[in-house]
Amino acid sequence: MAQLIDGNAIAAQIVEELTQEVSTLPEDNRPCVVFIRVGEDPASVFYVRKKEKTAAQIGMRSRLQVYDTSISEEELLREVDKLNADDNVHGILVQAPLPAHMDERTVFNRVHPNKDVDGFSQANLGRLVQEDPDAFVACTPAGVVELLARSNVQTEGRHVVVLGRSLIVGKPAALLMMRKGPLANATVTVCHSRTDDLPSITRQADILIAAIGKPEFVTGQMVKPGATVIDVGINRVEDATRKKGYRIAGDVNFEEVEPKAAAITPVPGGVGPMTVAMLMRNTYKAFQLTNRAQ
Repeated sequence: MAQLIDGNAIAAQIVEELTQEVSTLPEDNRPCVVFIRVGEDPASVFYVRKKEKTAAQIGMRSRLQVYDTSISEEELLREVDKLNADDNVHGILVQAPLPAHMDERTVFNRVHPNKDVDGFSQANLGRLVQEDPDAFVACTPAGVVELLARSNVQTEGRHVVVLGRSLIVGKPAALLMMRKGPLANATVTVCHSRTDDLPSITRQADILIAAIGKPEFVTGQMVKPGATVIDVGINRVEDATRKKGYRIAGDVNFEEVEPKAAAITPVPGGVGPMTVAMLMRNTYKAFQLTNRAQ
């Protein structure tokens, strides 16, 4: 039976560590993160509320700024500029998705690199490539690294296969795994929708990171015995037997893969909880960098 990597428990550890750190700070000088939401997308409302709740639990300050979907991109960019100029704001998060008339990359890149706690900007991706320790790393791949570290999974010299090449998960995860230093030094292969004979490559993985957004895509035949499998996917699958009419599934067929793996993350309860925890860690880091610069 595979070791189950419990993201809920590890995320709770990180939140507790941050709570202890923040508790030593004066109440009038604590990390502050601002969430920007455009519209009332139900998923966005849910995720932002969860982030607000976690910030409050830690003792951080947070603020939510909600705009109607009729706001223009230029107007939203001006709001971001105001927050960039506010010395009392340490982190800024623009909740995706944005309305169709906006270019998400343009908005993400408007956030000052030192306040880009989501790690989505060109500047922070470039800093990650350069292995700048002050870079903000996208929260989900940063959470993957933390899961591996706290589960005592060795990466040095191992073959890591990343299934997916998105700017939010796949590319930064690959960059993190190939860095010099602890929790890295891996040999990395990135696969995607145009990869030929995909199973022959995934079967080479000592560590397989699945982040393609296709429910239960990774089957038992695609994983070698003893691999560590990190399932980043969160997909809704229609299921008439469930009260809500659907179930949540990852990118990995858990029932097939778990018996072959040495360690595996479940969905839900694996990578998902880590994303919010790492966002809070990034916010605390932004606060520390601001104080260091003063």
